[in-house]
Amino acid sequence: MKSIFRSALTSLMLAAVALPAWAGDPIRKITLLTRPQAGQQAEFQSVQLIAQEWRKLGLDVEVKAMPYEQLSDEVWYKRDQWDSTAWQMVGRPERSDPDELVFNLFHSSTAENGYNFAGYLSKDYDATAEAQRGEIDQDKRKSLVFKAQEILSKDQPYMMLVHPKSTFAFDKTVFKPESVVNQSGIGIRNTWTFMNIEPAGAKKDLIISSSDNIRAINPLYISGGVDSWVTELIWDRLLRVGPDGLPKPWAAESFEWKDGTTIDVKLKSGMKWHDGEPVTPEDVKFSFEAAVGGEAPMYKPFATNIDSISINGDVITFKLKKPAASFVTSSLAKINLIPKHIWEPILKDLATKPETAESYQEKTPIGSGPFKFSAWAKNESVTLVANKDHFNAPKIDRWILRIVPNAEASLGMLRSGETNFMGEFTGDPQILQKAAEQDGDLEVVSTVDMGFRYIAFNERRAPFNDPAFRRALSEVVDRQLIVKAAYRGFAVASNSIVSPALEYWHDKAVVDGFKTGRELAAKTLADAGYTLEGGKLHYPGDTKESLTAK
Repeated sequence: MKSIFRSALTSLMLAAVALPAWAGDPIRKITLLTRPQAGQQAEFQSVQLIAQEWRKLGLDVEVKAMPYEQLSDEVWYKRDQWDSTAWQMVGRPERSDPDELVFNLFHSSTAENGYNFAGYLSKDYDATAEAQRGEIDQDKRKSLVFKAQEILSKDQPYMMLVHPKSTFAFDKTVFKPESVVNQSGIGIRNTWTFMNIEPAGAKKDLIISSSDNIRAINPLYISGGVDSWVTELIWDRLLRVGPDGLPKPWAAESFEWKDGTTIDVKLKSGMKWHDGEPVTPEDVKFSFEAAVGGEAPMYKPFATNIDSISINGDVITFKLKKPAASFVTSSLAKINLIPKHIWEPILKDLATKPETAESYQEKTPIGSGPFKFSAWAKNESVTLVANKDHFNAPKIDRWILRIVPNAEASLGMLRSGETNFMGEFTGDPQILQKAAEQDGDLEVVSTVDMGFRYIAFNERRAPFNDPAFRRALSEVVDRQLIVKAAYRGFAVASNSIVSPALEYWHDKAVVDGFKTGRELAAKTLADAGYTLEGGKLHYPGDTKESLTAK
């Protein structure tokens, strides 16, 4: 009898018949945020398709496009004032270990001002995320990471869309193709390429384009993906994730686990900050303590497991509170090394103010990395010069980033020689491939990204605080439609935060097992008590809109 009732109710919803007596208030107009079409064509097109499907469920959906800087401020700093937003996680090397995605995106401890900006809260998920972080046995940890993916699939805090096939291009008459590094899950736009790329002739500047602007050049602030292109070049880390996805010593000469909670790191000798001062073990200790102490809230999750840091000569010993299999990748290869003589007085001053280190911008950023800061023309360009004294000195002279919001203009600049490396192409990749065939001097490379595109639901606001509502919104959209129509086939459909590029950690079953369709979504809503009147969706029971939305 119950199943018959639900089936009938689903049919009623699809037909938009009269409102039953037990219906609640109509659901208010909801907003879906996105970046503009000119800079992010695939994202904008995805949002239009999604809004169209949501409307078929009886929702009044307003799509609101805004520049990245405004969108970021809206979503990150006004956490209870938006409904849903298109968003992306970029494929940073340290994310080859799933801990950063599994823990920091969804653990309740990061909801107030960290990565869990959607406000997802689940005790079951918290326990799973904590357990995988501390599990040393690789196979057991894999099972926990799979469980985390299954919980997220059930709760749908994010509506996962795709893992893009990131498409890049460069001028092969300017750079030797064999010197370009294709990093697993990242593609050819990566730090290894920028350090190792070899000029083929007299042109020794790498000029790269981006559609997104630079928000900050700050070693204690994790901002946009493009910002990270810059910070990874200016600041060194103890370890770096190699092209094969595995961590390797970098500013560290070596590292050694002494036991399950103790690791010794030997600092490479002879390193200098860009102002000429030596890099010391005290600088390393200071860098990690800045994260531990909360001066850099976004980096704090990567340091919370550190119990103590001690120095013996050139060896820095990290003592952990509990075993953590991911510490090498997600902490030692994540946290930027900063000069104590510069940042100590800055942090002391900020300690008396409401701002954190994330809001501070050095006039001349000082790191120890393979490139030195030279100039920043806001909204236009960033120029870095090669640090010829670095232990891995670049082969190019300068790395120049140009902000080009329009995809067509970006391609035009590459073809004309105004740029020589396309850091991203937000237009139709087929157009880029055709241009390469016509010109003959461009090399195009596509790679399945470890990053992903998704819709974030704000669980602080009704009706998005209801897992059934979120699931229905996710179920109504065919991901293959997004892949074909918005990404022109240059993406793979997703229902997991772990990319198939990370084959060992990727739970294929949560992707293959997630079904979509309008009838399925309507049934999910009907089973949860949602109803339709005149084609408009209403809350279950006697739920009042004024009591559920802020």
